[in-house]
Amino acid sequence: MPKIPGLGQREAVRALEKAGFVIIRQGKHITMSDGGRIVQVPRHTNINAYTMGKIAKEAGYTPEQFRELL
Repeated sequence: MPKIPGLGQREAVRALEKAGFVIIRQGKHITMSDGGRIVQVPRHTNINAYTMGKIAKEAGYTPEQFRELL
């Protein structure tokens, strides 16, 4: 079972913004960057837990660290 829950795209973007990421562009995906890393968040009403785990890993966070941002 994944350690990160499935979220809506707004909650995912909000958590990444807390971590210092900013929105670069928007289309079918929301592209965010912190200056060194680029993360893409799909524009789905619900993002499944496995995809959220991949997004957290790409952002440089462990599942536990990412949960604290929520």
